[in-house]
Amino acid sequence: MSLKNCVPSLNPMYRLQWENYQEAYVLLYPEGMVKLNGSAGEIMAMVDGKRDVTAIATALSEKFPEAQGIEADIVEFIQHAAEKEWLQLPADAVQAP
Repeated sequence: MSLKNCVPSLNPMYRLQWENYQEAYVLLYPEGMVKLNGSAGEIMAMVDGKRDVTAIATALSEKFPEAQGIEADIVEFIQHAAEKEWLQLPADAVQAP
């Protein structure tokens, strides 16, 4: 399965929330916190365990029409977040060439 067609979900060890003090989305986990930059936070906020990566990219493209061609960046971030174990991907998900 292509990474674009997979449905990512948040690793249950993490909780995503908006922190007013940080003015950013953060990932909370038992040992600490990861402060996400703006685009990473927007992507993570779209991960709901129901939308696939293409649907996330489409929704963000509509939300930010000035950001042309962001799908590749979103796919790259999803892969990075999975490697960091912030997100879980289906076992058969592979990055598209």
